[in-house]
Amino acid sequence: MEKQIMDFNVFIEQDEDGIYVAKVPEIEGCYTQGKNLEEVIERIKEAIEVCLEADKEEINPMRFVGIQKVRVERPQLV
Repeated sequence: MEKQIMDFNVFIEQDEDGIYVAKVPEIEGCYTQGKNLEEVIERIKEAIEVCLEADKEEINPMRFVGIQKVRVERPQLV
């Protein structure tokens, strides 16, 4: 069986407890977490494989353009 090589954009953030959270925006519901970067990268690869196997529809990875931090003002809650 021939395998197709696919590249996905993975967003990695760190939560308030120091845990790394990785998400794949092209695949709905594809995310994982780990205690360090090495662990979260290994786990997101496994998660992508599981998601691709479970989701039989065609997935076309998007071309990465960039990340921009945007600041907005929010009214204070009373």
